[in-house]
Amino acid sequence: MNLRYELEKTAEERRLWFAGDCIVIAVSGGPDSMALLHMLSSVAKEGELSIIAAHVNHGFRVEESAHELAVVRAFSERLGVVFESISLDMPSYIEETRMNSQAASREKRYAFLHEIAAKYRATKIALAHHADDQAETVLMRVIRGTGLTGLAGMLSKRSEKNVELIRPLLRMNKSDLLRYCEEHQVPYCTDSSNKERHYFRNIIRLDILPYLSRHNPQLSQSLQRLAEVAGAEDEWMEKQTEALFVQLVTLSPNECAINCIDLHGLHVALQRRLIKLILSYLSKETEKISFEQIETMRLAASSLAPATWRMDAGAGIRCAREYEVMRWVQTANLSPDHGHDYAYEVGEDTASLDVEQSRWSFTFDYSASPNSRKPASRYEACFDASKLTYPLVVRNRRPGDRIQVLGLNGSKKVQDMFVDEKIAPLKRELYPLLFDAAGNLLWIPGIRRSNHALTELNTNDVLFIRVENE
Repeated sequence: MNLRYELEKTAEERRLWFAGDCIVIAVSGGPDSMALLHMLSSVAKEGELSIIAAHVNHGFRVEESAHELAVVRAFSERLGVVFESISLDMPSYIEETRMNSQAASREKRYAFLHEIAAKYRATKIALAHHADDQAETVLMRVIRGTGLTGLAGMLSKRSEKNVELIRPLLRMNKSDLLRYCEEHQVPYCTDSSNKERHYFRNIIRLDILPYLSRHNPQLSQSLQRLAEVAGAEDEWMEKQTEALFVQLVTLSPNECAINCIDLHGLHVALQRRLIKLILSYLSKETEKISFEQIETMRLAASSLAPATWRMDAGAGIRCAREYEVMRWVQTANLSPDHGHDYAYEVGEDTASLDVEQSRWSFTFDYSASPNSRKPASRYEACFDASKLTYPLVVRNRRPGDRIQVLGLNGSKKVQDMFVDEKIAPLKRELYPLLFDAAGNLLWIPGIRRSNHALTELNTNDVLFIRVENE
C-alpha cells in the first residue's frame, strides 16, 4: 500500500490543502506523527507546500520527553524541515489550575501550535490521528453517550482560530504507519504512558477493543466506516439546520426567537439540531447542556405545553416560551436591574423620560385644550393635569398592584391584565406603569388606562403622554 499516494488522494478529495499552503505539523515523536512528517516533507520537496515541524515537551516523563525532543529535532534537520519546540512544566500548571491533565495538556499544546502557525502565517495545522484513533474515539463516545455528531468521530478538517486543523491520516491504520516507518527508516519513539490504564482511551485500546474484536474481528474497520457514514450524514443535516436557522429564527441583540408552530412543525431531528444551533449562536460554552435539557426546550414548543414557561438552559442562556414564541436570551447581557424594582419620578416640568430597564421612553406634553390632541393608539393617553397629584411615578409592577379600569366596575390585578394581553413573562418584570403621587395606577401603556383624571370638554390643563418601546 502506497501511503504517500493515499495521503495525496485523501488531501485532494477532502481539500485538505492547496498548492502554496504553509502547514504546521504537530510532531510528538511517535510513529504516526513521524510518518506524517516524512510524507509531507516529500510533498514539500516537490514545491507544493512549505512545512514546519512543531514539538511540545509537556514535562511529564523527564528522560523520555528529552529523548523524544532530540529525535524529532534530529529527524527534522535531516529532512531539511524548519523545527520549533517548547518545553512546558505541565505538572506544576495542573497543580496550580486543578485542571484535568489531558485537558490542560491539550490546551497548552494547541496554544503553541496556533502560536507557530501565526509566526509563519500557516493556514493549516496537521494532526496525526489515524483510523485506529478514530475507532477508539467513536467507541469512547458510544460508551459515554452521544448522537450522530459524536458518531462522526474526529473530522478530517475543521476551522479553529482562523486556521484549519487537518487530519490527513484518518483512513490509515496504525499497522500500515508502522510498516511505513520501517520501510523508509523513519525513527520514532514509544510513549510508555500509552500502556497506563489510568486514561480511559488506553482502557479502550488495551482492553475493550480487543475483547469486542473477539466477536467481530473487523470491529475497528466497522467503527471507522460508521464514522465515515455518520460524518457525511451529520454534515448534510447541519447544512439543512443552518438553512432553517436563517429562514425561521429571528435575531435580536443577545437573543434568538422562533415561532412555536415553525419549530414543532419540523422533524424531531431538526428540532433538536436547531435548538442546539441557537444555543451555540448565543454561547460558546454549550457542551454541558444535556440531551434532557434540549428535549425539555423542544417539548415546550408543542401545542400541548403551557403557553408561558421558562428555564435556565445553562451556558448563560435563559429559554422561555411566551405564548406562540420561543425565546433564548443571554442572561449575562440582560440589564443589571433585570428582575429588580425601579421607579422614576416625573415632575410637572418633565418633558421626557427614558426607562433604561425596559427600553421604553415617555414624552410629556401639556396643552390648553382637550380637543387639541387625542390619543391615536393605546400608546398615547390624555389626563386632566389638575386632578393629578405630583410627582408622577413610572415604575415596574409590585405584588398586589391593581388598576381601576376605565369602563369596568371595580379594579383588576395588573398580573391578570398582563395574562389577558399575553404579555410575555420575561417582559412583565420590567413593564412600566404610570402612577400618581397618591399611589393611583393611572395607565398601563399599550394596554389600558384607568378612570382617574379623565379629561372633559371644559378641561383647561391637559397632559398628553406618548410612549415608545424599542
